[in-house]
Amino acid sequence: MAPWALLRPGVLVRTGHTVLTWGITLVLFLHDTDTLSVPGPTRCPRSDDRLEPPSPLILGPARPFPGIDSQDSEDQLDEGLASRPALWPLAAQVQAPQPQPHSPPLASPALRQWEEQGELLAPLTFLLLVLGSLLLYLAVSLMDPGYVNVLPQPQEEAKEEQTAMVPQAIPLRRCRHCMVLQPLRARHCRECRRCVRRYDHHCPWMENCVGERNHPLFVAYLALQLVVLLWGLYLAWSGLRFFRPWGLWLRSSGLLFATFLLLSLFSLVASLLLASHLYLVASNTTTWEFISSHRIAYLRQRSGNPFDRGLTRNLAHFFCGWPSGSWETLWAEDEEGSSQDV
Repeated sequence: MAPWALLRPGVLVRTGHTVLTWGITLVLFLHDTDTLSVPGPTRCPRSDDRLEPPSPLILGPARPFPGIDSQDSEDQLDEGLASRPALWPLAAQVQAPQPQPHSPPLASPALRQWEEQGELLAPLTFLLLVLGSLLLYLAVSLMDPGYVNVLPQPQEEAKEEQTAMVPQAIPLRRCRHCMVLQPLRARHCRECRRCVRRYDHHCPWMENCVGERNHPLFVAYLALQLVVLLWGLYLAWSGLRFFRPWGLWLRSSGLLFATFLLLSLFSLVASLLLASHLYLVASNTTTWEFISSHRIAYLRQRSGNPFDRGLTRNLAHFFCGWPSGSWETLWAEDEEGSSQDV
């Protein structure tokens, strides 16, 4: 393989998706999201400040002087401190615990709680979902979306009986780019330079067409990817802690906040795509047919969708391939039904 083949758009897009997926996963697992102990602003004491007497500091067991009761010695100590206000700040400084520097664990709060409790099922499940979404992405991106064969196979040649069942009103045409006879619902993709059966759209993020063969996997990928994005969004939000000064917060949590914004954008896009494709699948139509129905010859002749067989049958045919049958036959059945109604 030539070295410049690695710079093809498909390779770059798939590599970028893989790197971005694992990069976000590493940020969620390894980013330091502990709340930093930020010292408050210091203020010089003023002359009108009222000092409260500190509580007695006992460093060890009290040893009374000979001839003096222990209770009397404590009372005398309290009276001595009360009569010497200049010693109060010193006593307060001695009593105040000094913060000890520590290195916070590199994990988000939710993941850290799972680890502390010994619950590794949730982190492993999240990693498996990320891996599954990545494998589905590569499968949809690399598989054949349903290209129309340039040279028709002998077993696929239409018989006279089958040809007679299809009305001549179906506007089958020959593609002017690859010179193949396009089946119903097929369209030529300029990016792939091939005709695709039941063409839906060309996905630039996949660098591949979405067609008859990979459309079900594409919907499954959207659903799984949305679950991963929403879970990652929760993990990122659980690790965010807002505090001042903002410069210190930006240095400590800026990367996690950027990840949260990126996950929010991706979640919105994935939600809209999944909702739109579920609607299209339920009505047995495609993105191209939905947008360009006024320009498609076999749809201009119908007031409705000739391929819609009801919600249950549409879903069963899309995900399971049942009931089977060609689009030409289904179009002919709809044609006969509309003729009888007239």
